[in-house]
Amino acid sequence: MSRVIMNRRSVLVGAAGLALGLAAPSVLRARPIARLALYGPPASPTVTLAYAVASGALADLAQEVSLTVWRNPDELRAGLTSGQIDLSVVPVQVAANLYNRGMGLRLVNVMTDGLIHVVAAEGSITALSDLAGKRIAVHFVNDTPDLILRALLKQQGLSDSVEIVATGTPAESAQLLLAGQIEVALLSEPFATVAILRGQTAGRRFARVIDIQKEWGEQTGLGAMAPMAGLAVTKGFSKSAPDVIAPLHARLAEATAAVIADPAAAAAKAAGPLELPAPVLAASIPHSALVARRAGSVRAEIEAMLSLMAESDAGIIGGKLPDDGFYALG
Repeated sequence: MSRVIMNRRSVLVGAAGLALGLAAPSVLRARPIARLALYGPPASPTVTLAYAVASGALADLAQEVSLTVWRNPDELRAGLTSGQIDLSVVPVQVAANLYNRGMGLRLVNVMTDGLIHVVAAEGSITALSDLAGKRIAVHFVNDTPDLILRALLKQQGLSDSVEIVATGTPAESAQLLLAGQIEVALLSEPFATVAILRGQTAGRRFARVIDIQKEWGEQTGLGAMAPMAGLAVTKGFSKSAPDVIAPLHARLAEATAAVIADPAAAAAKAAGPLELPAPVLAASIPHSALVARRAGSVRAEIEAMLSLMAESDAGIIGGKLPDDGFYALG
């Protein structure tokens, strides 16, 4: 896992970071805690975390702020169950499952409305039905990207006609596509952008041929969005630092707006933690549907997504829709 640390003293020498922290309404300020350890996936919402950490936006919340990137959901679950991870951007489905299993994980917000696309040669595929008879590389099998795709395929009657090729990471899926070992890949951002840009340098024209968010919206009737991931907090953090949760969300909302307004500046701060070139990250941000909305404000959209994902197996969300306690912020 890659990790960056900012202590309060080093951040406070940056006037811009201090100004951002002091600009927040007093009602959203909290007594600084000793350490704020954030975790995030190898995906675009972590750009928001990286920007918030590096810009000093969180300096008034903790004496030390760190960001660590986890590489796969198993690593995330291990950290949550061991107590190593208290705050992380997680797939909403994973958060719901762990909450319903009694782990006390609560969802603070939603940080993306969906960032996965089917990527293939430009013009080769125009609809889900074109996937019939294809092999498609899918990362994190039996987790959110795979579950979302399988739910859509089932709705289209395509479950038995598409071969899922499991990969360990989105980077691996992108590499299979670039190497010509597979024709189609389901890719999250920024790795859809990685495949497209690196394909161009190799004389191959890849494109986002299917927008999964649009397909999902047609199934749920709630528009082209899928609230896939957001910041979650453990029971331990909720008890030890309850006053930090709302201010933290507020800072992340400010950081999200800054990332969207200036992708290049944000990418420069996130390139190190995500171990990807800044120009690639900058190009991926417009395709990442980054948001920062309190979890309770999009409960209907979350429940629609979880319900559709769980039609074949309710166990993937812990057997039921999570109750009111799941939503850390209303």
